[in-house]
Amino acid sequence: MAKLKLHTGFTVKTLILRLLIMLVAGYAGLCLLLFLAQRRLLYFPQQQEPGSALREARIRNLEPWRDETGRILGWWAKHPSGRPEGILLILHGNAGAALDRTHYRDAFQTRTMPLALDILLLEYPGYGPRDGTPTESTLLQAGVEALDRLKQESARPVYLLGESLGSAVAALTAAQRPDAVRGLLLVTPLKSIPAISRRHYPLLPSFLIRDVFRADKALASLQMPISFLVAGQDEVVFTDLGMQLYEGYRGPKRLWLETQAQHNTVDSSPGLLRWREMLVFAATRE
Repeated sequence: MAKLKLHTGFTVKTLILRLLIMLVAGYAGLCLLLFLAQRRLLYFPQQQEPGSALREARIRNLEPWRDETGRILGWWAKHPSGRPEGILLILHGNAGAALDRTHYRDAFQTRTMPLALDILLLEYPGYGPRDGTPTESTLLQAGVEALDRLKQESARPVYLLGESLGSAVAALTAAQRPDAVRGLLLVTPLKSIPAISRRHYPLLPSFLIRDVFRADKALASLQMPISFLVAGQDEVVFTDLGMQLYEGYRGPKRLWLETQAQHNTVDSSPGLLRWREMLVFAATRE
């Protein structure tokens, strides 16, 4: 009987050990899968052939912005007056393409705007007709190079508007070139990828995240005026994280909270007083 107990105990321990090994292996496999697929879960580019993109741009009354080799980097919406006082560089979110963001042109080139702005819709590598692969480093490089190019082309002040993932690109770009940016407008702002991944993918350890987009760290180095527009029911980058980003910023800031809006239902209608207020605040110089 004693031998049977010892044998039974050994079997139970072995079974428990095997179950633990299976659980650990399963968890490791899940982490590996999420690690390998994380960029597919983060970036959702809409790609276009250059010819198709140019035809769509003409329909939308946009002009291509090209580099010295002729590659399309983005799209201009020149101010109707022909006398622009500044440039608003749009850094879009993780889905679609820059051509999808003409509502910002419509919002910031209304007659009620206090500043006449040329609008530049920047395209990211791997989006629209632009070649390349989207990663944190390539998106940031695109933002910094666009800013450098704009400052070489014109002495007019440049403002950055970033939405969702683009808000982190805007923050990181401004941190790289603080003297080149007059002010920021952040729409549905993202605090960091590790912060939101803990909500969406709680099983993925933060140290496995490749593209972290630490907007919170970037803003810590800035002192320019920033307008924050937060969706009160944001289920993608989360309202409380957006509020943490706003509250943690120590420079000049103002908050607009659209209490009933989800991440993708923020009212983007032109003519809203909010757009004027956000631009005026971002353009304020102490």
